[in-house]
Order: sequence, then structure tokens, then C-alpha cells
Amino acid sequence: MSATSTTSASAPPRTTAVRMTGRQKLVLVLLLGAQFMIAVDFSILNVALPAVGEGLGFSLAHLQWIATSFALAAAGFTLLFGRVADLVGRKRLFIGGMAVLGLSSLLGGLATSPEVLLTARVLQGLATAAVTPAGLALLTTAFKEGPLRERALGLNGALMSAGFTAGAILGGVLTDLLSWRWAFFINVPVAALVALLAPSVITDSRPAVRPRLDVPGAAAVTGGLLLLVYGLTQAGESGWTTPATLAALLVGAALLAGFWFIEKRATAPLVPVRILRRRSVVWGNTTGLIAFVTETSLVFLLTLYLQEVLGYSPLATGLAFGVLGAGTVLGGLLGGRAAGRWGTRRTIVVGGAVQAAATLSLVALGTSGGWIALLLAATFVGGVGNMLMIVGFMVTATSGLPDEEQGLATGLATMTQQVGITLGIPVMSAVVTARTGLETGAGAMLSGISAAVLVNSALVLAGAVLAGVFLGRSGGRTSAG
Repeated sequence: MSATSTTSASAPPRTTAVRMTGRQKLVLVLLLGAQFMIAVDFSILNVALPAVGEGLGFSLAHLQWIATSFALAAAGFTLLFGRVADLVGRKRLFIGGMAVLGLSSLLGGLATSPEVLLTARVLQGLATAAVTPAGLALLTTAFKEGPLRERALGLNGALMSAGFTAGAILGGVLTDLLSWRWAFFINVPVAALVALLAPSVITDSRPAVRPRLDVPGAAAVTGGLLLLVYGLTQAGESGWTTPATLAALLVGAALLAGFWFIEKRATAPLVPVRILRRRSVVWGNTTGLIAFVTETSLVFLLTLYLQEVLGYSPLATGLAFGVLGAGTVLGGLLGGRAAGRWGTRRTIVVGGAVQAAATLSLVALGTSGGWIALLLAATFVGGVGNMLMIVGFMVTATSGLPDEEQGLATGLATMTQQVGITLGIPVMSAVVTARTGLETGAGAMLSGISAAVLVNSALVLAGAVLAGVFLGRSGGRTSAG
């Protein structure tokens, strides 16, 4: 591959409309359905956690592990499975992951003890780590670079973000009307349908020559990510200065630094260093990380606001986020078109500016119920902007690479997504805690939330500036090294 390749960082000319074939539409529906279900799984249990804890006897201190066990497996193994998909076949890994997801969901729904439930959550996380990069790689290889891929990634981003919101709503509805167990059972028929249809619908792709798996690199990056996610989770629960938190973060960072040096010397590296030096990969993933950190943590902050300040129920809180979901769907539908017309750099910058402005307006929220109108309007507009950033990030991070490296590129992008989702909440929780101190009550909580919202907005703006500066330095051409 040449040292310099053209990416969509500057908008290419569009001369004729390109339409999807019937088979491409079927592939798109199948893959997007799977990604939507994965996204729902991230949030469907959040509202149901108290009911799950009561039903299975989780102590309050251990309740967090229902979410943490999933996040550890999903974030820690994503990059490894993204590369495994390139080696053994994306289609095979995708179907196997969907089968594991269905079976682990059934196990979770039937769980009668905390140990069984946590086992099911770990298996769900591992299945997610396999299905997400494999599915994205199948998507990017089914649609070549250009308008169709941009449209497909836009729809994928819209449905994934809508899935996070739908999960919160669905979790509240199922828990209130049926049982928390249906938050698991609902996955089983969907996973079975996708696993049955995929063999005849999806065309596999893999490198002509199968390289060896970089075992030392895989061990270093997986261990580093596991410890990093664990440390971040512990920071949100017990503080940033506790021995367990510091040890996990330091050892995790050391393993990730070691991974870089291992890859420089490996004959068949898990992640070739030349890819990590590509401006589109580095800065695309940086802006993607910021997009996921800020939006998922904003949902956390607004959940605190709605429940602790305004007194909303979990179900009402989930329904309020339906407006955010509508904004992200619209942003995803517009994102592919924006990337094609403006280029990804401008799409990310515009999306970030819109999201930052909408988030900043939430600093004005007060303690009366009338402020819900501002919250709904701001989250809708911010959702559109956030999805423009995410679509721009996905197109940028997967452009300019051959098909045999798409599993790696989508593995990196998915890892960015998982770490961003995990990182945002403990960071914003720390800001809220630092601002409120020992004070209690709605006023103190609102003060902490406002401070964290301000930090959130500043982070988004920083991401937009970084994209504008570094993705544009080479005038729309991205250096590989």
C-alpha cells in the first residue's frame, strides 16, 4: 500500500447517484439488526438493576458488576476479535458470536444466582466483542468506499445510538410490565433469526494468505484494556486514589505501552505500527472516543437530573430519552450524506460544534419541572450533532485501508467505542462528586451536574477542534506514516 492515500477527509465529487442492490439491502438489514440488538444490550439492564439485585440477592456494593462484567469483556477483547475475524473469517466469527449471544441471553434470563447471571453477562460481553467488529468489517467490505459505504455507516451509527436509547426505554417497560428476565429473553429469538439467515445472505471475506496470530501482542493489549476498564470502573465507584484503582490503571497503561513496542518488533503484528501512524486512524479514533465519552456520560448526568432533581421514575426517565434517540436517528440519516457532500473533517467539526452548543445550553437547567422542555430540545439537537461526529469518525477510521485490514480497522473503531462508553461515566461522576462534596439535596446535585455538563461541552468542542486541525493538515490526503 502506498505511503499516501486519498481518504474522504475532503469531499470527493459526486457525479451520479449510486443505488444499493437488493442483496446489499438484505445484507444491510441483517447486519444493522444485529448491531441494533448489541446496542440495546448495553443499556437495557441499567434501569432494571435494582430489580435484578432484589431478585437474585445482589448486595448494593456488588450490583455494579452486572454492568462491569459485560463492559470488561466487551472492551477488553474487541481488538483481539477484530483481528481474529480477519484470520478465521468474519462471517464465521459473526455467526458464532450471535449464537453465543443468544445462548448467554437465555442463561441470563434463567439465572437463579448472582454467579450464573455474571457468567451470562461475561459471555454476552465476549459475544459483543466478536460480533461488533466482525459485523462492521462485513459491512465495510460489502460496500466499497464511497457514497454507499457512507450511507451504510450512517444508518449503522443511527441504529446503534438509537439502540442505546431504546434499551433504556425497553428495560423500563419490560421490568414494569413483565420481569427483568425479559431484558435477556428478548435477545434469544433475534439472535437465532440472524444466525439462521446469515449463512445464506452474507458473503465472507478474508485475506488470501492467513498470517499467524500475534500472541504476545494479543495478551498485552487484552490485559491492558481489561485493567484499564476495571480501573475506570473502580474510579467511578470508590475514587481515583484508591490502591486498587491506581494499580489497575498503572499496570493497564504499562501493558498498552508495552503493546506498542511488541508490535514494532513482531513479524505478524496484531496491529501494524504503520496503521497506528495513519492520521485518519489516529485522529478519527480520537474524535470518536470523545464523541462516545461525552454522549454516554451526558445520558448519565441527565438521568441524575431527571431522577434526583426533578423526581422522575426510571420508566419516565427512559421515555424522556426517546427524544435523544430521535435526534441520533436523524443525525445518522444525515451523517452519510454530510460526509459525502462535505467530507468527514467538516462533518465532524460541524457535528461537534452543534453538540457542544446544545450541551452548553443545559447549564441553564433549574429545579422546576418546566425545564424539561429545554432538556428535550437540547438533547434532540445534541443527538443530531453527536451522530454526525460518530459517522464522520467511522468513515474516517475505516477509509484508505484494503479489505483484508477492515477487521482490524473496525476492531480499533469498536474498541474506541467500548472504552469511550466506559470512560465517560466515571469521569463525569468524579466531577459531580468534586463539586457537591458532602452537600446533599436537589440544589447541590444540580450544581454538580451543571459543572460536569460544562466539562462535557468543553470536551466536545476540543474534539471538533482536533479534527479540524489534524484531519485537515494534509489537504484531504492522509499520510500513512
